[in-house]
Amino acid sequence: MSNWFYLHLRAIAHALRRMVGQPVGTLLSALVVGIALSLPGGGYLVLDNVASLARGVSGTPEISVFLDAGAQKADAEVLEQRLKGLPALASYRYVPRDEALKQLAASGLGDVLGGLGQNPLPDAFVLTPHGEDPEVFERLAAEIRAWPRVAHVQLDSAWVKRLHALLALGRSAVLMLAGLLGFALVIVTFNTIRLQILTQRQEIEVSRLLGATDPFIRRPFYWFGGLQGALGGLVALGTVWLGVGALAQPVARLAETYGAVFTLSGPDWRAALAIVLFATFLGWLGAAISVRRHLAST
Repeated sequence: MSNWFYLHLRAIAHALRRMVGQPVGTLLSALVVGIALSLPGGGYLVLDNVASLARGVSGTPEISVFLDAGAQKADAEVLEQRLKGLPALASYRYVPRDEALKQLAASGLGDVLGGLGQNPLPDAFVLTPHGEDPEVFERLAAEIRAWPRVAHVQLDSAWVKRLHALLALGRSAVLMLAGLLGFALVIVTFNTIRLQILTQRQEIEVSRLLGATDPFIRRPFYWFGGLQGALGGLVALGTVWLGVGALAQPVARLAETYGAVFTLSGPDWRAALAIVLFATFLGWLGAAISVRRHLAST
């Protein structure tokens, strides 16, 4: 095991020396990888911010449960006990018919309601499920509709469905863009390693004559591709953060014109780690394909 670690440390040192020995080429390759990955990374960040903004503007979706006109207080209590047993329910609020009538009168319809002989409004419950998954809303509404003394269930999830559909479409587009750019970056790394192999052809042949195995020869190239990809991932993170810093104030001023408070947020540590690991994998993959393809012909 110690020998395995020693060989990898030696390969890392060898790869770092080559990267430092050609600073211009290393910087240009890192910029290509970083700028390309910043596009899907920035796109995903925009979608995440738009989702949080939409949730803040539209409020929390709810389900309104209206009892029938003949329901008594005891029926409402029975229904409340059944609501407490629903694990998908985050909270609920009971709205008696008298309270609903007062709220309606306060909205400016007092003259109209004054001409009515009795209160036409039913007792109701306002439910808030966990999360914003439309399937959870549909399932809860279907279950509650079958309960006795329930006259109508109003589902406030149409905007949730539209939001989820738009965000899913945006994420699919970002994933497609990431896949295409990732393929292009694999090709870039492939050509970079190919040039490295061609310039070191004589060194590789001498190493083989001295007894070096193919894994020993491949290992520095693998690390070179991975480290170059990781460096490109860091450049992508820096590009995204620069974009967030440049757009934070204009976005905040735009939100103020709509009476909202919104702060553009950058990627968290999970997203940052994912970008760097993805870039490292792309660099390693391009190096692995190139090494296996070109070392066989040397």
